[in-house]
Amino acid sequence: MRQGIQDMHQLQELVRLHRLGHGAGDIAAALQIAPKTERKYRRAIWLAGLLDGSASELPELATLRAATISASAPPKQEQSSVQDYATFIEGKRLAGLGPTAIHALLREQNDTFTGSLSAVKRLFKRLKEASGPRAQDVAIPVHTAPGKQAQVDFGYVGKLYDPVAKRKRKAWVFVMVLSHSRLLFARVVFSQDVATWLELHRQAFVFFGGVPRVVVPDNLKAAVIRAAFKSDEIGEVNRSYRELARHYGFRIDPTPAYSPEKKGKVESAVKYVKRAFFKPRAESLLEIEDTNKRLTTWVNDTANPRTHGTTGRIPLEVFDAVESNALLGLPDVAFVPVLWHRSVLGRNCHLTFRGRFYSAPWRLIGKQAWLKVRGNALTVYIDDERVADHRVNGPTPWSTLPVHLPEERRDLALRDPDVWFERAASIDSVVETYARAVMASDDVVYPLRRVQSIVRKLERLTQERAVSVATHAARFACYRPDAIGRIIEQQLDLAPVSGTFVDTQWATSPRFARQADEFLQNHGGLHGDA
Repeated sequence: MRQGIQDMHQLQELVRLHRLGHGAGDIAAALQIAPKTERKYRRAIWLAGLLDGSASELPELATLRAATISASAPPKQEQSSVQDYATFIEGKRLAGLGPTAIHALLREQNDTFTGSLSAVKRLFKRLKEASGPRAQDVAIPVHTAPGKQAQVDFGYVGKLYDPVAKRKRKAWVFVMVLSHSRLLFARVVFSQDVATWLELHRQAFVFFGGVPRVVVPDNLKAAVIRAAFKSDEIGEVNRSYRELARHYGFRIDPTPAYSPEKKGKVESAVKYVKRAFFKPRAESLLEIEDTNKRLTTWVNDTANPRTHGTTGRIPLEVFDAVESNALLGLPDVAFVPVLWHRSVLGRNCHLTFRGRFYSAPWRLIGKQAWLKVRGNALTVYIDDERVADHRVNGPTPWSTLPVHLPEERRDLALRDPDVWFERAASIDSVVETYARAVMASDDVVYPLRRVQSIVRKLERLTQERAVSVATHAARFACYRPDAIGRIIEQQLDLAPVSGTFVDTQWATSPRFARQADEFLQNHGGLHGDA
């Protein structure tokens, strides 16, 4: 297949063959270019006075490039259809925008713009090539001292069977690589959450037998809450990750956003693990536990003892010789993960964490809170002040401290009738009997709120007065909180009471067995004859 001129060496060969006396057709065939292309470049070289001379003294490549610029320019019909917007496109390119974003802006800001995305991409590429590389485009090779740095990242490896969930799930391989020796640790997981992230670091440090002084993570949320987009910005590191770093003594150096080359060592390591371990075994890797066993064996027997493609050295040998002793020692105290979780105190005076609810003082409703979880202990911080402590795994999903609720309403959270019967009994057995009668007073509407209100009213009285009020109310089958209030206010209970409690059936059965219409019928109506 005949093509156009690919590089300046072909032009040197064109000149050499011409000076040796070869014809145009033979030269085109030798260079595998079209006769028309050979003629176009030969004419440009001839016009520059470079075509004739000795075959052993050919023109310099730069000289030939300058002479054939017009010949290599695209013909008129290949000029960009968006050439009129070249200045705009170049300005946005230098500002860091890509061709897709630039094309969208052109469509938004120019009603008459009809250029295609492909046209913008082609002009974008030409402008980039014409301007040459920028200083910030240069990848400066960094040679890291032993024990100084490790880089970490995840790579998606497909779906594996989860024996716990009893189904296939998406899986990722976590890779940590020591930047000096290139010794790597790899582990497959189903999650990239904070707890998993911290545990993988712990396992990696145990595998290395020490801790690097700096760890370079990607901008996943388990490590970085807010990424740094410029070299002079500082990203916000996840607080749980900070706790891990403090415990092991390393420092965190997050990768700037959209700059994967800043952690190129682990990028390459992840690609190597996926290409050399997972791809050849794609059909046989089915279950995660078996996969991790085989991966560990492969890392120890193949990956780390190999000759590294970039360094030309064997990672395991370099590690044993110089890097193992340069790492920080492992702490004597085992690491207990500290998880930090953001939440907002809701109107119910509770914060949420992993589907459970934890109370905090009601006057702080609406405020942002930090939940610090260490083991089974959960501490709530609001405005950097410690405001509550809970156990993570309680008997119910709700962990509520009564002191966090409004004093006049906190008892309403107690929805078990037995609790209120016990409170009534603590006053007197007469009050308990009355409370149970109130609870049995309605076989349709659940009257717990009535019981709550009545018991709370009676608790404010002396024992003698509470018994008197309950006795009086029971005598007249009075089971409403407002009626109890009137008895107390008007001191109606101080009047003599004879007899015993009215049976609870008074509250649920009509006092008259006959229907009202029958009563009126038999008595001639309200206005009937006497």
